[in-house]
Amino acid sequence: MTFIEPTEDQLAEIINGPDGAVVMLNLLKFKRDAEGQMVGHESYLKYSEAVLPMLTGVGGKPVWGGKADSVFIGDSRDDWDSVLLVEYPSRQAFLQMVTSEEYLAIHHLRVEALETSAIVATTPGAFV
Repeated sequence: MTFIEPTEDQLAEIINGPDGAVVMLNLLKFKRDAEGQMVGHESYLKYSEAVLPMLTGVGGKPVWGGKADSVFIGDSRDDWDSVLLVEYPSRQAFLQMVTSEEYLAIHHLRVEALETSAIVATTPGAFV
């Protein structure tokens, strides 16, 4: 399955989530050509460059990013290519960014880049 856009239920969860800072865990799998070569990475780099000023404009910041090398525990069906952590001052700041006209104008770069993805909202400092 491909997951690029949130469902209405997922959007409602973000809107109704806890107050305060949120760190978004991004799991990314880039598109590949018929030979299995990664072809979406370049488009994602363009997306990253374009989104950075919007991110900082709402008070957000990239926290960490890296290449996903292997799955130690879990299902390897997804075989993620990259993992990113991005912090926002609030869920509202995140939503403000991703619903802005400026963001919507560059969002196609993310769609063009990814085969599938997962974005998990996390509450810093909270542990169940």
